[in-house]
Amino acid sequence: MICIVDRTVQPSPEIQQSVAAVEQIVGYNFRNKRLLEEALTHSSYSESPSYQRLEFIGDAALSLALSNYFFLAYPGVDPGTLSLLRSANVSTEKLARVAVRHGLYRHLRHNAPALRDKVREFTEAVTREDETPLVYRGSVRAPKVLADMVESVAAAMRLLEPIVTLEEVKSQPQPVTVLFELCQKHGKHVDIKHWRDETKSIASVYVDGVFVASGSSEQKEIAKLDAAKIALFKLSKSLGVSGRSMEFIAGNDGKFQIEEAKQKLHELCDKKKWPKPIYTIEKDEGPSHEKRFVSLVKISTADGVLCMVGDERSRIKDADNSAASSMICALQESGYI
Repeated sequence: MICIVDRTVQPSPEIQQSVAAVEQIVGYNFRNKRLLEEALTHSSYSESPSYQRLEFIGDAALSLALSNYFFLAYPGVDPGTLSLLRSANVSTEKLARVAVRHGLYRHLRHNAPALRDKVREFTEAVTREDETPLVYRGSVRAPKVLADMVESVAAAMRLLEPIVTLEEVKSQPQPVTVLFELCQKHGKHVDIKHWRDETKSIASVYVDGVFVASGSSEQKEIAKLDAAKIALFKLSKSLGVSGRSMEFIAGNDGKFQIEEAKQKLHELCDKKKWPKPIYTIEKDEGPSHEKRFVSLVKISTADGVLCMVGDERSRIKDADNSAASSMICALQESGYI
C-alpha cells in the first residue's frame, strides 16, 4: 500500500483566507504557505515573523529580473536608459501601485493604526486618478510598506504589469535629469543643496547662484524630485519647458498670473487640510516711488514644505499673488492637484 503524504505547510488559521486570496492573485500555489504568511505580515504584528527577511531577497530578485527583462526587450538601448527603466519599475511608488492595482493591500497584517490611515489615503488617491500611468509619483506619497509587501511575495514578478515602457519613461522624463540637461543647454549652472530640518530632508534648487525652488520630505530623493519639478515649472517661461494648461490672465507688466491666485491657494490648502500659506518678502528694493518686491510662499503638504518665488512686482499684494500663481501651477505640474 502506497501512502501519499501531503507536505504542504499550512498558514496560521487567522490568515488562511488572506493567503488563499493572494495565491489566487499571483496565480501560484505555495507549498510552504508560512512563507506567504510572512510576506503579508508587518513588523508591528508581533505574534508572527514579519516580511523583513523576505523583503531583502525580493528587492534583489526583482531588480535582477527587470534588468534581464529590459536588456532583452530593448537591445539598442544604452545602460543609462536601462537603469532608468529598472528604477522606474522597482521604485516605492511603482510597487505600492502594484499592491493597490491587484488588491494586495487588503491582506496586509499589522497592528499600526497610523499605517492603516496612510495606506487608505494612498489607495483612495490612486483610485481617483485616470488611467494614465504615473512613472514617478502622484499627489500622495506612497507608503513604503506596500512596496515592501510586493517585494516580499514570492512569484510577485507577474504582478508588475503594466511594465513602465521606454516610451512612458520618455514621455515622463526624470525631473532632475531634465533640469540639469535644460540648464546646461542654456549655459546655466544648477546646484541642488540638501540639509535636514528636524525630521525633514530639504532640497533647494539654485540656478547660477539664484534660489529658484525648494521641496522637503522625509526622504531625500523625494525632496530633490519635488524641488526639481517646481524649478522646471518656474523656469519654463524663460527656458521653454512645456507644462500643463491652466487659466491665465496677463498683468499690467505683461507677465502672466492666475487671477485671485492668493485666495485660490488659500482655499486649496483649506480643502487639502494643509496649513495656511506663509508669505515672506524676498526682495524689497528701489526708492519709495519705484519700489519693487518679490514674494516667496511656503505651504506644508503631507510630504513636506514646498517653496515658490514669484515675479517682481511694484506692490506687495501683487508680489504675493504672483508667488501664489507660481505655486498653484507648480502643484498642478507636480501632481498634487
